[in-house]
Amino acid sequence: MEDEQEPPLQPRTQIQGRVLFLTVCAAGIGGTFQFGYNLSIINAPTLHIQEFTNETWWARTGWPLPDHLVLLVWSLIVSLYPLGGLFGALLAGPFAIKLGRKKSLLVNNIFVVAAAILFGFSRRAGSFEMIVLGRLLVGVSAGVSMNIQPMYLGESAPKELRGAVAMTSAIFTALGIVMGQVVGLRELLGGPQAWPLLLASCLVPGVLQLASLPLLPESPRYLLIDRGDSATCLAALQRLRGTTEVMVELAELEEERAACQDGRARRPWELFQDGALRRQVISLVVLSSAMELCGNDAIYAYASSVFREAGVPQEKVQYAIVGTGCCELLTAFVSCMVIERVGRRVLLVGGYCLMTCWGSVFTVALCLQSSFPWMPYLAMSCIFAFILSFGIGPAGVTGILATELFDQKARPAAYMVCGAIMWTMLFLVGLGFPFLMEGLSHFLYVPFLGVCVCGALYTGFFLPETKGKTFLEISEELHRLNFPGQSQGPTWRGPEVIRSTEL
Repeated sequence: MEDEQEPPLQPRTQIQGRVLFLTVCAAGIGGTFQFGYNLSIINAPTLHIQEFTNETWWARTGWPLPDHLVLLVWSLIVSLYPLGGLFGALLAGPFAIKLGRKKSLLVNNIFVVAAAILFGFSRRAGSFEMIVLGRLLVGVSAGVSMNIQPMYLGESAPKELRGAVAMTSAIFTALGIVMGQVVGLRELLGGPQAWPLLLASCLVPGVLQLASLPLLPESPRYLLIDRGDSATCLAALQRLRGTTEVMVELAELEEERAACQDGRARRPWELFQDGALRRQVISLVVLSSAMELCGNDAIYAYASSVFREAGVPQEKVQYAIVGTGCCELLTAFVSCMVIERVGRRVLLVGGYCLMTCWGSVFTVALCLQSSFPWMPYLAMSCIFAFILSFGIGPAGVTGILATELFDQKARPAAYMVCGAIMWTMLFLVGLGFPFLMEGLSHFLYVPFLGVCVCGALYTGFFLPETKGKTFLEISEELHRLNFPGQSQGPTWRGPEVIRSTEL
């Protein structure tokens, strides 16, 4: 009887093997893709939105809005995105625990739908305030998804593919940036009449996620460790792995569940009070800060002027900027393919070292661009090389740290801390960059180079390698690093079910 069932089982197993890939795509398209997309589409309609703000004010009062107030409203529109991201990062922890990883991503699309409606009807309603509120809402959505997507994928992937699967968050971010740059071209939705549609187009990836993600399984770790649902966990594992032979991995999850002895999830401030998490928290704070302060976002802001200095015509600069997004997308793909071979530390150290090198050359090229006619071209090459170096390591590997360095009960709180740091740094860089640009001139990149050097040194000396290890093995190694006098970390204390429903 068993022999008769063998043939039909084989093709069904092959079909089920695609579930992990579909999970990655469904989580990514409405997750970090939205972050990159909404980050880049705001650049194209800058002048159109400023004109709309001035016209709206004139229609209401009969007086034009002074230039400095138009600039203030525009700055508010731009800066509310990272501020919303900070709020979203703080919401991500409670969402992940109370709703689960998958349902949190689905509920998060409420913010996207509301923002798209505000954007789409803002010009018809004659209200620039709707744009301001819409940017805050897409920021909240990005803050939630940037924390929950890598958590969801990292917990759903097998240990042999965990790094590569988690790196897809960086791929979707870069893909979102490129798509936003392309859709924002003047020939598409970047014109003076189409900008409300451009801003409202964030609805499309949200709808795609709402249509696809409900068909895919929840994180097996969340189901077993947080919910105590062994049967649903087993079914999710079998679908994600494409095979019924998952008992070895299920036993590892049982060990991990038993090692999580506290009956509730950690709160963010408790991470800083626990000596057993000292190395993890320091690594998270240092490397999350380094990723935002390394100067990659600033190089995007400086790219337009450097391209013009290199002789690129003004009407062609937008296409050169699309090329910078393609560079980051390319290296994100490459890193995804090699991360399980070379490890996390090599990519991080290599990325920061290369960024230091190209940032130094970029500074020299800016200082000498008036002395040699070919210096602007060298500066332009350095922009592409710097972005390629960022994509090799820091862009993707940093997002994996909270998944791999923390156990199930501390992971949501770790992502809240990580998200709060990254969005705060992004806000401060955006706020302070114009002043750095004015005060340091050609030496603008010197502070960023110092951050890159610190990131490389910390990774090389203090960050443990996690390639190919189970979460329990990583926890035991970190326990030895935090308490050198002790020989082992968490131990089995019985099959206790951890219901982490309180943050």
